[in-house]
Amino acid sequence: MDDALWDRLPFEARAEVDELIAVRRHVQAIALMRERIGAPRPSIHDCVDLLEWRAKVLRG
Repeated sequence: MDDALWDRLPFEARAEVDELIAVRRHVQAIALMRERIGAPRPSIHDCVDLLEWRAKVLRG
């Protein structure tokens, strides 16, 4: 996974995304990513890829 998209996400938002993923609120996590990453706005597909990568990281 290219974590460049994750790096563009503000630090505070990263924690929020991880919390949403942990409680399986994936749609909200994707919406938050798209809102907080900034321009250029990432595609939903890119956010889904990022979500899947973070879910694997969080599962350990």
